[in-house]
Amino acid sequence: MSAKAEHYDVTRKPVITEKATMASEANAVVFEVAIDANKPQIKQAVETLFNVKVKAVNTTITKGKVKRFRGQLRRRKDVKKAYVTLEEGNAIDVTTGL
Repeated sequence: MSAKAEHYDVTRKPVITEKATMASEANAVVFEVAIDANKPQIKQAVETLFNVKVKAVNTTITKGKVKRFRGQLRRRKDVKKAYVTLEEGNAIDVTTGL
């Protein structure tokens, strides 16, 4: 597996919500990342894929909700999000494809 493919495995997709849009005003971008990815891996993946300098990475794990599927109680998967703060002068446009 190539190094670039590993970076795509770390950063799954950008998160586009109202809160993520507010974070972008503070020069931050929100990504859904692999549940086992750590902060240095996330930093390296974002810097390599988007050609930017990362200032800081903050992560949060949202526990999956218990929902009904076909009458049975099931649990959704846990989701890990990374709030990636970029250095001044760097930007990522998540609205366009990669």
